[in-house]
Amino acid sequence: MVDRRPTTLSSLEYHVLLALADGPLYGYAVLQAVTAQSRGSVTPRAGSLYRVFARLMTWHFVVETKSGKAVAEPHPGLERKYYALAPAGSQAVMAEARRLRHAADLADERFGVADGVE
Repeated sequence: MVDRRPTTLSSLEYHVLLALADGPLYGYAVLQAVTAQSRGSVTPRAGSLYRVFARLMTWHFVVETKSGKAVAEPHPGLERKYYALAPAGSQAVMAEARRLRHAADLADERFGVADGVE
């Protein structure tokens, strides 16, 4: 069987996995976390976010789960779906962080940026 997992993550995939590192979240909470942690540079639309969840679940990076809270927040209408980071997702986000760190270090080296100076 061919492993179809990516060797790199998109910015949105990376931020979704980071958002789930603190525990299970439902879709809108992930959207808010991604926007906040990226300081607004990544602002997903609900439709694209759910396509990303589907892709991350196909790769076994994310799983659907119960709420991470003892009592889930009440919500009128349909029951919320919660998503949790799977072990493979943790490994993927850490590998991507290393890749990004290396890329940033290389750019700093090439452009003569000193540590701590912007």
